[in-house]
Amino acid sequence: MPSSVRTAYRDRLKAGDIQPDAAQERAVETLARLEADLDSAGEPGFSLFGRKPKSQKGIYLWGPVGRGKSMLMDLFFDSAPVARKRRTHFHGFMGEVHGHIDAWRKGDAAARKARFGQSRGDDPIAPTAELIAGQARLLCFDELQVTDIADAMILGRLFEALFELGVTLVATSNRPPDDLYKDGLNRQLFLPFIDMLKSRMDVVGVKGPTDFRLDRLRSARVWLSPLDLDNERSFDALWADMLGGRPETGATLEVLGRKLHLPRASGGMVRASFASLCDTALGPNDYLAIAGRFHTLFLEDVPRLTPTKRSAARRFNTLVDALYEARVRLVTLAEVAPRALYPEGEGAFEFERTVSRLEEMQSADWLEQDRD
Repeated sequence: MPSSVRTAYRDRLKAGDIQPDAAQERAVETLARLEADLDSAGEPGFSLFGRKPKSQKGIYLWGPVGRGKSMLMDLFFDSAPVARKRRTHFHGFMGEVHGHIDAWRKGDAAARKARFGQSRGDDPIAPTAELIAGQARLLCFDELQVTDIADAMILGRLFEALFELGVTLVATSNRPPDDLYKDGLNRQLFLPFIDMLKSRMDVVGVKGPTDFRLDRLRSARVWLSPLDLDNERSFDALWADMLGGRPETGATLEVLGRKLHLPRASGGMVRASFASLCDTALGPNDYLAIAGRFHTLFLEDVPRLTPTKRSAARRFNTLVDALYEARVRLVTLAEVAPRALYPEGEGAFEFERTVSRLEEMQSADWLEQDRD
């Protein structure tokens, strides 16, 4: 009997939703192996004659953007024969972990008991891992990446504890394990975590020749103006096509102790209005956080800017600079073409650099660049 993930993948091929890809097919076979392992293991409780549930050998899917890694993990997650399972973006997950650690360190016995079900000890890693394991036996991470030293120092002990508690991991990433936290501070302390990933997970490259997201962007305009019904429909249709049926789960970024909530996010893509990003009191660190977290931004309702909107124009300059430096793909729904956005007023001369960058970001060469 074929596994559910195989069936789901073949159904999408037959429907024409996806195109044949040898790298994807190899990944499907590995996911089918894990699906069978989980099915054979059943759903043990956390106490069966004193034994803990066993972690199955997980899967680490890596490759450039647009090769279908997230789509494959979605198919696997939907079919995985596990009741307690969770799919989340890795960045958001680590934000939760830091929140748990902070709560343990600052909480009194009553607060710890209420959140973790226990209160003794100084080390927050074990109770954090037990809380996570109690919620999910299967954890699926989208876009695993490590750029922060605080994350790097936590991950080894946290994942070791999760494995010991019987949690199985599946992850997607743009980098192979050996390139995680590359050139990071004190990276030698992070290397045991990489070794553990490679021993506890099958590492599978999904590196087919076709960037399916790029194909969609190539066949569409990425700067849509004016703001009329036809362009609004085209913008909505491209967003839906790029999502590929995935839900908008939203994302919350931690920026200098503040939380920046982006409700229309899914994986590495985010959709936001000009007003929400440039008419509000955001600054360079907010835009750098957005550019570091997402590979594609859909920006809608960009107005023609006048001298009375010079503050918004400055913020827009800063946003575009951050996106440009991080090589984020930008799809824009605007009132006018880039050169007509802010033709006069304070800062109009400096805005010419933004215009030049916006025009370059529409080019095929720009769209084809890979992020680091």
